[in-house]
Amino acid sequence: MGESLFEKADALARQLHISRSELFSKAMNEFIERRENRILLDSINRAVEDAPLDEEEKLALSRMHRYQRKLLGSEW
Repeated sequence: MGESLFEKADALARQLHISRSELFSKAMNEFIERRENRILLDSINRAVEDAPLDEEEKLALSRMHRYQRKLLGSEW
């Protein structure tokens, strides 16, 4: 881990009043959860890719994609 990243993590841990270890644990949990969500979404997308959708289903799928992107936020 680069010194700059370590210093930023240390500062953030102090700001949040938690240990660096707890900060890294929280970060890893969030990273893993986002990755699992992305894998699940990809799996769902592959499952419905070949299925013909009516207009209502297309609209619902579009809304789900928008919501999913909102949940994922920025990339790691």
